Amino acid sequence: MWITRVVSAALLTLGLAAGPAAADSTPSPGPSDDSAAPTSAGTSFRTATEVDQGRTATANASAGDYLYWSFPADTGQRPTVRATVKLPAEHAAQTWQIDVYDGLRRRQACQYGAQTRTAAPGTESVELACVLRTVRAWSEPWADDPLPGTYYLRLTAVGVRTADLGQPVAAEVRVESRDMGGAAAVDGRLAEPLIPGVAMAQRQDEDEDDDEGDSGVAAVLSGIEPDDGWSSGRWSDRWVWTASGAVLAALAGIGGYALTRGSWRPRHVPPNA
Repeated sequence: MWITRVVSAALLTLGLAAGPAAADSTPSPGPSDDSAAPTSAGTSFRTATEVDQGRTATANASAGDYLYWSFPADTGQRPTVRATVKLPAEHAAQTWQIDVYDGLRRRQACQYGAQTRTAAPGTESVELACVLRTVRAWSEPWADDPLPGTYYLRLTAVGVRTADLGQPVAAEVRVESRDMGGAAAVDGRLAEPLIPGVAMAQRQDEDEDDDEGDSGVAAVLSGIEPDDGWSSGRWSDRWVWTASGAVLAALAGIGGYALTRGSWRPRHVPPNA
C-alpha cells in the first residue's frame, strides 16, 4: 500500500511537470483584430513603423523603395516573419528580399525560409518568409545571438529594371512567434531589452508652454513591448523539470529503501545479533 502511494505521487508529479512543456510547441497568441494594424511603413531604421506580433501591417509603395517595420521579440520566442508583395499587372522579373535586424542593427540570419525570391514577368505577387533563431535571455558580448528587444524588418526589391522603378506595389507583413519554453533557457539575463531606437511621439501634456518654441513632438524609446512585459531572466519551466527530477529521485530512494529494509521491527525488540 505504501509503495502504491509513492508510485501514484511520482506519476502525479510527472503529470504536473509535463503541463508547461506541452505548451512549448504552441504558437504565441497574438491580437486577432487587425483594425489597429499600421497601414504605412517607414523608410529608415529611425522611422520604422511599429507593429505588434499577430497583426498584419500593410503599406502602399513603389518598386525600389525601402520599407521598414519594427516589432518586439522576447526571451524564448522564435519569430517567423512573412511578407507578401502584390506586383503590378505588367512588370519584368523582380527580386525581392526581407532582412531582419536586432535592436543593435545587427543583421540576423534566417534558420530557413524563402528570404529572397524572384518574381517572373507577369507574376501577381511574391511571398517571402524568414524564421529567426530562438531569442536568448543572455549572450556573450562578441556573439551575434538574438536577444530580447526591438527587431527591424526591411523589405525591398534588390533587382529591379530601370523601367519598373516607381511602379506601385502593395506590401503585407506579419510576425508570429513560437514559444520554445525551457529548452531555450540559458543561465543569465539581460539587464535591459535592446531598444535603442528613438521614435517621435506627440506630447500628451496640453498644459506645456508653447511659448518656448516646443512643437509638441518628443523623442521617446520604442513604444511596443510584449503584452505581458519583458520576461528576460524570469521564470522558466526548466525549474519545473529540475524540481520534478529532484522529487522523483527522492521518492525512488525512499521506495528502494523500503523494499530492501524488510519487515518493520518494533522498537522494544532488540535487533538480531
